[in-house]
Amino acid sequence: MHLANRSLVTALCSAVALCTALTGCAPQAEEKAPDGAAGATASCAPGKLATQVSGKLTVGTDKPAYAPWFSDDEPSNGKGFESAVAYAVAKELGYDRDAVVWQHTPFNSAFAPGAKKFDFDINQVSISEERKKAVAFSSGYYDVRQAVVALKSSKAAKAKSVADLKDVKLGAQVGTTSLDFITDLVKPSEKPAVYQRNDFAKSALKTGQVDAIVVDLPTAFYITGAEVPEAEVVGQFADSPGEPEQFGLVLDKASALTSCVSGAVDALREDGTLAALEKEWLSDAVDAPVLR
Repeated sequence: MHLANRSLVTALCSAVALCTALTGCAPQAEEKAPDGAAGATASCAPGKLATQVSGKLTVGTDKPAYAPWFSDDEPSNGKGFESAVAYAVAKELGYDRDAVVWQHTPFNSAFAPGAKKFDFDINQVSISEERKKAVAFSSGYYDVRQAVVALKSSKAAKAKSVADLKDVKLGAQVGTTSLDFITDLVKPSEKPAVYQRNDFAKSALKTGQVDAIVVDLPTAFYITGAEVPEAEVVGQFADSPGEPEQFGLVLDKASALTSCVSGAVDALREDGTLAALEKEWLSDAVDAPVLR
């Protein structure tokens, strides 16, 4: 063998030996991105989601947690429609009740831009294209209508149509579709009163600072039945044109869990669980005149 060729072979063999020792000289399989990392494929394996805390499901909601969505201001007791829905979704995802951790999340913070510390939030948050710019939503878990609550002695109590509400003082919680209905549909002659919490809106109603407040229909029936008996449900607004208003579970904009959570909600709707929970916890909100 020519000396130059022998040297070349020796060099190649040394290189091969080094490569084999370090990597096996074979193409290495691309490592899978960590669960929840950008580009990772979400796994919906029961109880093994890429959650905030491994093995736990962190659920956000506001405080106070109002009835009939919750009971006794205690989301973890499983009572009230949204508490029951949260635990049903958790079970569908493979998390037992003791694996669910509740976290206080103010209403407006739930769908504000920025990273979230919950896996999903449940707090009567209506799905909207505007909110989708900042967060992700599950499939809708409740079809909702907005309603008007007024003191029985108020002029607002006599309203039979949307036009009848134009000259009354209306109020609603900030950031809600209830407020949107006032400004976009009613378009009152007087600027509506805006409150940080429904508690403040109810207090304003009691004291006559406003003639009426707008809330979702189940809440309206609860207010008049248990909290402000001197008030009544004047009526409900018709559905908005297009898709019906729905409450959805809120997730971080980049959450890898969105498809899994939506799948759980869809399954609960298909097997009748959502309808059964609605009947159990919201059955009193059955009817109210439609304001057109």
